[in-house]
Amino acid sequence: MFTERTSVGLDVHARSIRASALDSLTGELFEQTVAPGEDYRPVMAWIARLPGPVAVAYEAGPTGFGLARVLGEAGIRCTVAAPSKINRAPGDRVKTDARDARLLARLLRVEDLSPVVVPTIEQESARDLVRLRFDNRSDLMSARHRLGKLLLRHGHVYCGGRAWTRAHEQWMNQIRFTDLGTRVAFSESRELVTHLQARRDRLDEQIAVLAASSSFAPVVTRLCCLRGIATLTGFALAVEVGDWTRFTGSSIGAFLGLTPTEHSSGGSRRQGGITKAGNTHARRLLIESAWLHKPRYVVGKVLQERWDAAPAAARVRADEGNRRLHHRWVQFETRGKKHTVATTAIARELAGWCWSLAVLEA
Repeated sequence: MFTERTSVGLDVHARSIRASALDSLTGELFEQTVAPGEDYRPVMAWIARLPGPVAVAYEAGPTGFGLARVLGEAGIRCTVAAPSKINRAPGDRVKTDARDARLLARLLRVEDLSPVVVPTIEQESARDLVRLRFDNRSDLMSARHRLGKLLLRHGHVYCGGRAWTRAHEQWMNQIRFTDLGTRVAFSESRELVTHLQARRDRLDEQIAVLAASSSFAPVVTRLCCLRGIATLTGFALAVEVGDWTRFTGSSIGAFLGLTPTEHSSGGSRRQGGITKAGNTHARRLLIESAWLHKPRYVVGKVLQERWDAAPAAARVRADEGNRRLHHRWVQFETRGKKHTVATTAIARELAGWCWSLAVLEA
């Protein structure tokens, strides 16, 4: 129930904020465009002049959660709304900053906004690090691809096994180009690959340190008891999801967009592909990890070392999950399911097992 007197909707941009405030007592509407300023001081000054108490809402976006934290420190209730769940009239074809701010103020007044969870500063800092690591992986993949295609265009094809190994590096050391343009392009491309590889290694070291020393360490230790989840993946899942107690084993899959879409009416029921809602990074990690449950389940040296570092209850739970997920793979292959469909189903169930380990009490 809305208990404050004034509801404020903010349409936040990098260089301007359109503000609309609705006084529920008098029905008066206050509107103004203000600059964010340092520490959002102009916005806070404008809000301070409104009839109190005040509640504020704005859409989650690229400007982050700094404004929500400033409002929280000032004792003002702030709702950061999920943009995809804001109710808009189908026939409303006019979109302006002022109309968006008014809509947020009205929806906040009737408590019809779906809030997102504002991460802690520690969580957001860890997210920045792991997302940079995965961005670096994409950059490295692209750089390697461009270098490989450059060599292919000039007739150099490596046939000595896996690429980007020490033997592959030695093979590239023997390649010489006479033309200046190609020689410079080859040299610069190799230098970029080397730089990105070194950057990847540095980021992995920092993530390993943070995963062992931060407040996420116990969750990471338990998650790493599952096959396909090493330190990097476990730490990334921990910081992307944050508070696992918000979910249940069945609802975590929907939060990560791993449940099928549905359009049912009357007696007909039609399901489609997954919704792809929620956290994209966590969903991709689970899809990648699901593939590693396909081979025969054997407790190897690396997995045993992770188990030794985890509580006994986590080891027992993870062993049960590993066996179950591999068995599901066998069932899907026996039924002739497409690999993409099977992987998604395994990822959805893997999300539930991750949840059960994350909320497991030590």
